[in-house]
This record gives sequence, structure tokens and C-alpha cells, in this order.
Amino acid sequence: MKHNALISALSLLALTVCVDSAAQEPTVPPANKSYMPIVPGAALPPGHPSTEVEKMETGTVVSTIDVSGFTYIEIQQGHDTRWIATGTTGVKKGEVIKFESIPPVENFKSKKLNRTFPSVSFVNSVTVVNGK
Repeated sequence: MKHNALISALSLLALTVCVDSAAQEPTVPPANKSYMPIVPGAALPPGHPSTEVEKMETGTVVSTIDVSGFTYIEIQQGHDTRWIATGTTGVKKGEVIKFESIPPVENFKSKKLNRTFPSVSFVNSVTVVNGK
């Protein structure tokens, strides 16, 4: 009888330990593994290929509209014109600019301008490539 009680107590204790350890399984890699997190903007080791695939576009500035904190830039690309927007910038008509390719927002209503743009791409920054 003592053996049965002892076996039951040990079984219950083992079951409790198993349930507790399963509930507290680590969610991070074990310390003995070597992982290198990818941090945006962090330098990669020499010779490592870039992990960012960024398509750049260029266009000629046709006009600009400045509002608090933003500059809307109308650009010409070949026979087409379109709008992009970025943080306030001093680009001028005739300058050729470079910017990352971002899908446009269709029918964007600017409350500050009380105007709806058929489409506008919000880009992080623009770089002047060539002035007129």
C-alpha cells in the first residue's frame, strides 16, 4: 500500500513538472546557437550581398506644392506625369530627382489642400540627380 501511494505521488509530481515545463518553453533561440538578427540600416559583413531589394525611379519635377511637413511633387516620366509626396524638401521645377518605387495611393484626399489626387506615392525621400 505504501508503494502504491509513493508511486502515485511520484507520478503526480512528474506529471506536474512536465506540464509546467511545457508551458514555459522558451520562445527565443537557445543561448548556445548563433543567430545574427537583421536590423534595418545595420552594416552587413564585407562581401555580403544586399538584403534589400529597392527599385529606384527618376523623374523631372514639373511642379511642387508645400504644406506643413510635406511637399507634393508632380513629376514627368517619359510622356506621363504623376504625383509623389515626401517630407518637406526644396526641389525645384526642372530638376531630375531619384526616389524609391512605392505603389501609389489611389484617389488620395488631402485635407490640408482640399484636393483629391488621382494617385500619389508617399516616398521616404528624394535625391536631386541633375539640376536644370
